[in-house]
Amino acid sequence: MTPPNPSVVLFVDDVPRMTAFYAELAQMTVLHQEPSHAVLAIDGLEVVIHALPAYGGDDHATPTTVAVREDSYWKLCLPVVSILHAREVAAALGGAIRSAEHEWVARGFRACDGHDPEGNVLQVRETAS
Repeated sequence: MTPPNPSVVLFVDDVPRMTAFYAELAQMTVLHQEPSHAVLAIDGLEVVIHALPAYGGDDHATPTTVAVREDSYWKLCLPVVSILHAREVAAALGGAIRSAEHEWVARGFRACDGHDPEGNVLQVRETAS
């Protein structure tokens, strides 16, 4: 019997919006989707986008109200074909990838941090040339 794939669960306010963001940002496959959660996959890793009730009475974060969670204890690092393209996709979908001067290279990849539309910190990585 094959063991289950490794996975991470990201608790969010807006499941459809966040599913679309991650699916498009990292070209992830949507394996399962319903109102309470979605399961995305990329190269043997599953990312579960799971609903969490909003706190403080604010139903949805907006680009002007996003509080970037830089003190989080985890950061999702996703492979992308191009950081430049990921930067454009993230901006179009309500997130952001930091500017090119914040990119760095290590162990054969170029990386840059950013955040999703709800403020969760993430990193995108492309193959270093």
